[in-house]
Amino acid sequence: MPRAVHVTSVHNPFDNRIFMKECASLRDSGWEVVLVAQHEQDETVDGIRIRALPQVQSRMQRMRELPPLARRIALEEQPDILHFHDPELLPVAAALAAGGRRVIYDMHENIVKDVLTKRWINPLLRPLVSGYMRMRMRGWLRRLRVIFAEDSYAADYPYVKDFITVLNMPRLDSLQGLEVQERERPGLAYIGGLTELRGSERMLRLLAGLQAAGLDVGLELIGPVDAGHAQRLAELVRELGLRRVRFHGFMRADEAWPIVASCHIGLALLSRIPNYEHSYPSKIFEYMALGLPVVTSDFELYRGIVEANGAGICVDPDDDAAVLAAVQGLLEDPQRWQAMSEAARNAAMEKYSWEREAGKLLALYEEMLG
Repeated sequence: MPRAVHVTSVHNPFDNRIFMKECASLRDSGWEVVLVAQHEQDETVDGIRIRALPQVQSRMQRMRELPPLARRIALEEQPDILHFHDPELLPVAAALAAGGRRVIYDMHENIVKDVLTKRWINPLLRPLVSGYMRMRMRGWLRRLRVIFAEDSYAADYPYVKDFITVLNMPRLDSLQGLEVQERERPGLAYIGGLTELRGSERMLRLLAGLQAAGLDVGLELIGPVDAGHAQRLAELVRELGLRRVRFHGFMRADEAWPIVASCHIGLALLSRIPNYEHSYPSKIFEYMALGLPVVTSDFELYRGIVEANGAGICVDPDDDAAVLAAVQGLLEDPQRWQAMSEAARNAAMEKYSWEREAGKLLALYEEMLG
């Protein structure tokens, strides 16, 4: 049985793309799968063996200490293919590829654009960091087989000739047949990292506007949030006098979906920055597959999915009044909501599923192994 070792020093071991989709698809196709990630202990979960990296809080400690440790653990497993997921692991991945290993780098985010909005980097230094990363990545990526998570990434890396694109579509087999208890009162759902740029504060202001209009609406926020921003959000909840808002923290996708499915509208009010405007947010497709109309940012890429399929509404994320009007109008028009719900589910089933993407991933693995 061939062995694939996935390595991440950043992501949760039960990350939706890494664990629930890629590792699970390889397992189902007869691969032995090992995942090296920060975790409490070594264990096997759903047939996937997890090798635990120590859990660290400091970003600098993580970047300094975990890559060499991850390399050692990954090589202990004698992998047929190594599959890396984080920019900070690129030097390790490139060195292993130069030494003759079969290595894949999975680009989840467009790093040369992403660093331009990183809050932990001094704004004056961000262009310099982006330029430095652009230069270094040319040397690293030329040795690797590359998976882009978005079609748009290839334009920023024209020197990468050996790549495929594997989009982050939903696993329909996991979403069908969920046991969901219908709620009498409407709810809004968000799944993903909670940051200001991803719309955390504007979603709370939206809830305040709906409750001020007399609507008894709840908000389910599912995803990781750093301690400082969590404190800011808790203060905002108090300032706005919000009711029925729940912060769930990170959850495995299969545990989160029943909560999302019990809501009425899925939110994806991301800020207008290049890395979001040109990337598909996987949450949109998951909302659609669960039959939730989507209210999302009015980016051209998003309009081509949401509005083109009649699956929701695209709105200026910086216009609180417009966001409120879109959501309130949908909640107060059951017939329109029902039509969008059906259109969303139908579009997901017909066009947007992980099954096709998994086929591309498995074909790459078989080619490299052969």
